[in-house]
Amino acid sequence: MNGDFPFLDIVFFAMVAAFLVLRLRSVLGKRTGNERPPPERWNRGPAPAERGKERPADNVVELPTARKPVAEPLPPGPLGEGVAAIRGVDPEFSLDGFLSGARMAFEMIVQAFADGDLKTLRPLLADEVYGPFSAAVEQRRQSGETLVTELMGIRTVEAADARLNGTFAEVTVRFVSEQVNVVKDAEGRIVEGDPSRVIDVTDLWTFRRDTRSNDPNWQLAATRAAEESGA
Repeated sequence: MNGDFPFLDIVFFAMVAAFLVLRLRSVLGKRTGNERPPPERWNRGPAPAERGKERPADNVVELPTARKPVAEPLPPGPLGEGVAAIRGVDPEFSLDGFLSGARMAFEMIVQAFADGDLKTLRPLLADEVYGPFSAAVEQRRQSGETLVTELMGIRTVEAADARLNGTFAEVTVRFVSEQVNVVKDAEGRIVEGDPSRVIDVTDLWTFRRDTRSNDPNWQLAATRAAEESGA
């Protein structure tokens, strides 16, 4: 009989252990993989700085606040009238901000056209400009020619005209830049231009945007270029 006591002790302790496991599960819970994630910040109640503020009803959609008109003064003459017309449908339109973006667009387009990078050009150009640009790039590829353009600097970026054409805002910008342009054939021989000659180039580019669209980006819709002088 004495030999049975160790066995009974083992059974007893096993039963106690099982009981404790069940108790722990009932208190701590069992992970099933379907637990809800911890509540996010907005489910914890307002932060200390937000307490006391009335919480909107769940079925209320908060509309964006009215856009504030730009305090920037209007240019004189017809240009100012055009800017005012654009601000009439887009109160946030800033001519200074637009010209800053136009400068970056000018640099990107000039470089992408020289590199034959149609992927970069496509979103920046309206269809009527992308067509001739892509045709010129394709013609260079077929002839084996390459265009090397070095934009040495941009001296002038100024608005020449602004208008509201239906729902389209249009701004024409005058760029005066210093460039080196060289065309090489398939063997690398120069067929046009002089790599040692920096020329002043004046471009008149018209950018356009549909004010009804949620897309804030402008596209190049027309170009005129005239070489002014050599240096």
